[in-house]
Amino acid sequence: MRLELAPSILSCDFSNLAAPVAEMIAGGADRIHFDVMDGQFVPPITFGAKTVADLRSLGDVHFEAHLMTRTPEAHFDAFADAGSQTILFHIEATDHAHRLIQSLNAKNIRAGVALNPATPFEAVRDVLDLVDQVLVMTVNPGWGGQAFIPRCLKKIEQIRKVAPGVDIEVDGGIDASTLSDCRIAGANVFVAGNYVVKQPSLAEGLAKLRAACA
Repeated sequence: MRLELAPSILSCDFSNLAAPVAEMIAGGADRIHFDVMDGQFVPPITFGAKTVADLRSLGDVHFEAHLMTRTPEAHFDAFADAGSQTILFHIEATDHAHRLIQSLNAKNIRAGVALNPATPFEAVRDVLDLVDQVLVMTVNPGWGGQAFIPRCLKKIEQIRKVAPGVDIEVDGGIDASTLSDCRIAGANVFVAGNYVVKQPSLAEGLAKLRAACA
């Protein structure tokens, strides 16, 4: 299964997002990850679909929107229209995951479901044959720079055993070491923000993560 890097813009300077996104694309990012927070599902507020739309012209790299929001379905059209090819919503934010997946499929958008560290694997088991992607949060959502939660590795293993063909993405505390642990557990898409931004350059940070994929 293809291993992909999906750097997040969350730890970038929001006064000039075009420059780091262009550098991520030039540095070989497979996807750009947009952490959308509404101040309700998680305390912070980040940005809306216009940010995605304004950055879409920088390249044809895959854009994915991670909706850490209440009523995520209210935002599907806006992020699809903005150029997001994958939209992820949290299993904890809806009682109707199956219907939301159908809605995304109808828009020809890759459907992804995310689950928080304390949410068990069983919460997504019944939709694993319907989604394109599962995002396992390896920190509690809301802020960058948190420490990786090792017990989430078991959840990755459980999902991979049941769904060998689905993309399993991990987000939170990802660096060269934890990426390797997640890869061994079965993940194949890796979100990293704080780690990449703290390197001498974004390209160097992505290169170190790419080496960890070997």
